[in-house]
Amino acid sequence: MATVTRRVAARPRDYVRVAGPDAADFLQRMLSNDVEQAPCRAMLLTPKARLIAPLVIVRRSNDDFLLLTEPGLGDTVSSALVRAKFAAKVEIAPEEHVSVIALGEEGEIPNDELGEAGVELLDSDAEPTLSESESERLRIEGARPAWGKELDDSILPAEAGLDETHVSFTKGCYPGQEPIARLRYRGKVNRSLRVLEVQNAEPGDEIRHGDKVVGRVTSAAGDRALGYVRVEVPADARVSVGGKTGRTLSS
Repeated sequence: MATVTRRVAARPRDYVRVAGPDAADFLQRMLSNDVEQAPCRAMLLTPKARLIAPLVIVRRSNDDFLLLTEPGLGDTVSSALVRAKFAAKVEIAPEEHVSVIALGEEGEIPNDELGEAGVELLDSDAEPTLSESESERLRIEGARPAWGKELDDSILPAEAGLDETHVSFTKGCYPGQEPIARLRYRGKVNRSLRVLEVQNAEPGDEIRHGDKVVGRVTSAAGDRALGYVRVEVPADARVSVGGKTGRTLSS
């Protein structure tokens, strides 16, 4: 019988523990998703709904939560939460762990950041079998945004589709709730994250549809690229990407 190799990708992270009698209520007031649904994805936002950090919320016990965020954002998340805790009985501190994503597997922390169903494993003995370039290709093909590439404080969460995956529209108030809800129910975004078929694009390449600039490339791998593109550009549209001929693959 042939041996099946696990498809495992490294997932660099920072980790922040939030624990104490008021931890659940405090996080419910601070984060965009319903902590009672943990494990779940969420965002820490400014009052104007600018992204401070994307998060995964893991509940380890009734009053003990672990927040998984992006490399380098642990201190940012901790500082923002400490400033907001006031009299809340919570302790906020960094922790050290190691994460990997195992594609095609199930477990406590679902993860589809590479465009396929999988699970995020903490402190597992599983060794990565996918290279960084292979993981990046999967992410781009799956139109999954990455911090520092598709995500930063200039991006509206809805442009990246995060309002579909990182937000509860039935929970109580949190910083940024009003702009998030207003855009969803009364407005619309002008651009969205799209996959492009184009050879050897580079981040920053201009995307043109006809004689108009409609976006720029944010990530690229081989003959695939990601970028924010004007919503009026249809799927399977012929575009020019950095002077090269390409087409849109998703809308």
